[in-house]
Amino acid sequence: MKETKPFPEPVSLKKLIGPSFVILALGLGSGEVILWPYLVANYGLGIAWGAILGITFQYFMNMEIERYALVKGESVFVGIYKLFKPAVYWFIASTFLGWALPGIVAASAKVMASVLGLENFKWIAILFLLIIGLILSIGKTVYGMMERLTKTIILVGVPFVFLLAVFLATKTDWSLLFSGLIGRGEGFWFLPQGISIATFLAAFAYSGAGGNLNLTQSIYIKEKGYGMGAYAQKISSLFSKEREEEIILDGTDCAGTEEDISRFKKWWKLISIEHAFVFWFLGILSMVFLMLLSYATTYGIAGNAEGINFVINEGAVIGNMILPSIGVLFLVVVAIMLFQTQLGVIDSTSRIMAENFAIRKLDGQEKGKINLSRIYYSFVWAQIVFGIALFLFNVYEPKTLIVLGAVINAFAMFVHLALVSWLNHKSLPKVFRPGLIRKIIIGVIFVFFGVFSLIVLWDKVF
Repeated sequence: MKETKPFPEPVSLKKLIGPSFVILALGLGSGEVILWPYLVANYGLGIAWGAILGITFQYFMNMEIERYALVKGESVFVGIYKLFKPAVYWFIASTFLGWALPGIVAASAKVMASVLGLENFKWIAILFLLIIGLILSIGKTVYGMMERLTKTIILVGVPFVFLLAVFLATKTDWSLLFSGLIGRGEGFWFLPQGISIATFLAAFAYSGAGGNLNLTQSIYIKEKGYGMGAYAQKISSLFSKEREEEIILDGTDCAGTEEDISRFKKWWKLISIEHAFVFWFLGILSMVFLMLLSYATTYGIAGNAEGINFVINEGAVIGNMILPSIGVLFLVVVAIMLFQTQLGVIDSTSRIMAENFAIRKLDGQEKGKINLSRIYYSFVWAQIVFGIALFLFNVYEPKTLIVLGAVINAFAMFVHLALVSWLNHKSLPKVFRPGLIRKIIIGVIFVFFGVFSLIVLWDKVF
């Protein structure tokens, strides 16, 4: 019989803050900075409701992912493998297909090229990918480094955008924003005529992290030591040594005593507050102000529909309305935010694929020796080489790559919603499972992504 340990005492809310910053920052370079502002630049603020609904959906999805790791002290990948072994192949394939498309770094390179006055941004994108590979390969790739970096980017970059939006938006812009939050646009309700359903679904899927990246929340909270994760082996120790070592992927169970249940409820309340404030609230603020800024500066300008030209237009308008240097600074901040997002994406996706590869290789053993570091770096450089190959074959239009990846990731979310719900129902003691209202909410989200994925597939195929 497996040994049980007591559910750890909750820590203070201040010490909890961290994982949600990472998962929020992973979405900044896709939905928040690019896709929603792009849609607003071309169709107005009437689609703002979609961003709010999208990140609200992801809040509930992420909390169910956190629930499992909190109780079991292991990632959802380990738990799902115990129920359905072929899932590891799906997670590796769908993660690579969804995120190896280098649209985010291409967007970063295009914005930086505009700052430098260069026409061709392909070589800058290749250079950025190589720099990301070096950053992740030199020294220790640890959760703590990513947390500090993402906190800095969010706490510096996002307020800068807020100030610009507040300074430049008119009363009419604010009024249109509030109308858009309930779905009322300029001459339409909810969706304007002519909008690309694929692009809208892509933006919706990227209202937050998106795709399998949501599942890394279980790795992050285990790494942070939430709940039963306090007993888990930390990823920082796994990626810091270039040798084969004993890996323990299985978590630790609690006995389910009254004290365990009481502590779980306290943990659940704390992590719900932490995720609601950092991921949901700050995420909404980020998207709202980025959309408002996009509308106030670029709506109605010719050329917005061409890729991510609206971002370049934003910088030019900001420069004309305030100072040229402020416009340039805006573009530099956007380029850095996008670069940081791509860095985080490659790190997180490589962790996902490395862990699933290790799970399959260990094949249900509680522990075993494996060089997880080498596996991790193999996936890092596989993604970088794939991205460089696409650029060399002149496949580098940022918006096209981002939308294609997002549609794949929307379907991946549809799949992992079902898998995590099944996992929590089958593997968690009844007292730790979600209540009826949570199950209904997850069911609605599951149906939404399923229907939308079918609509996009039908639209593209037929």
